[in-house]
Amino acid sequence: MLDFASLFRPLAERSQLLYFVYHVEAREVVYVSAAYDTIVQHPRETVNQDLPALLARLHPDDQTYAAARLTHLLQGKFVEDVELRLMPSPGRAGRPQWLCFTVGRVEQAPGQTYLSGTVQDITQTREYIDNADRFNKKKNTTLEILSHDLAGPFIMIKQVAGYLGERIESLQDAQLSELLQSVQTTCQDSVNLIRDFVDNEFMESSSVRVKLERVNLSPSLHEIVQELQKSEGGLGKHFSFTGPAACYLHLDHNKFMQVVNNLLSNSIKFTPDSGHIQVALQDLGHEVLITIKDTGIGIPQQMQPVLFERFTPARRPGLRGEKTTGLGMSIIKAIVELHRGRIWFESAEDDGTTFFIALPRLEPEK
Repeated sequence: MLDFASLFRPLAERSQLLYFVYHVEAREVVYVSAAYDTIVQHPRETVNQDLPALLARLHPDDQTYAAARLTHLLQGKFVEDVELRLMPSPGRAGRPQWLCFTVGRVEQAPGQTYLSGTVQDITQTREYIDNADRFNKKKNTTLEILSHDLAGPFIMIKQVAGYLGERIESLQDAQLSELLQSVQTTCQDSVNLIRDFVDNEFMESSSVRVKLERVNLSPSLHEIVQELQKSEGGLGKHFSFTGPAACYLHLDHNKFMQVVNNLLSNSIKFTPDSGHIQVALQDLGHEVLITIKDTGIGIPQQMQPVLFERFTPARRPGLRGEKTTGLGMSIIKAIVELHRGRIWFESAEDDGTTFFIALPRLEPEK
């Protein structure tokens, strides 16, 4: 009979992945590959002595998650792509080290239970992804702010041109009337172009597939609000955020932050100057609740039942004439439902709108 372990050992010894086998009953590692020296920076002969110190370095926010995945593993479930952070060794400065675990459980005989799998150092990859996510969040918020700042002057010029057109009707100057009409048309086309660009940025990133990853949602929401707070003077609104410092759940980070950006964009469009827009996050244990509340003009009662329909008849221009395709709310609802979440709202004319998003604590199906 072939000894498959010996056949794969040369591959394991040369791989950058750390391969290991752990004897559950004996509570010891019976095999670890050469990559241990590189990833842990200790000789692999000391692996069992190192284990208590390595477990003590597990990031506090990851400990409950790691315990839950270990429980699944011991129940016979295959655990794949579990990302955990190790804090620097005591007395050493530095950033956490990201490790990705894939582990299976094998029971050869009573008292002979093994956990075997791989560990990969993904620190550089995670730092790249985190930087890209941070850039995307800032890009989306900046686009919304810029679209508001750029559209505002065009709307004002259009309104002035319209006012002048009414005032000069008695002059019956066809050339001047045509010129003012051209100014109004050009301004409206410019506003539409700006909004089309922002809308396309949103829709192009809203494909039907979601890639779930474990995310601390709280700082992501806080960063968006902070960017908006920096532009309070130009936007003419007041922004605030309340929520815990940490709130972990599995979601498609980029897509969900697009949902938040789009809801905030709607609040900005329909909230008069000096209004307030509040973002709140609540950890309810089995699910997470996000609310976005504004003091805007509200949603008319007749529009509310069809708000989430595609090409909804509830679409309407913003207070500054901002264009809408009517696709935004249907896409938002689709993305929330892909996360098995729920979205609803409460609104009354001239009394503001509050959107609620409830997301369950999903884990990737593996």
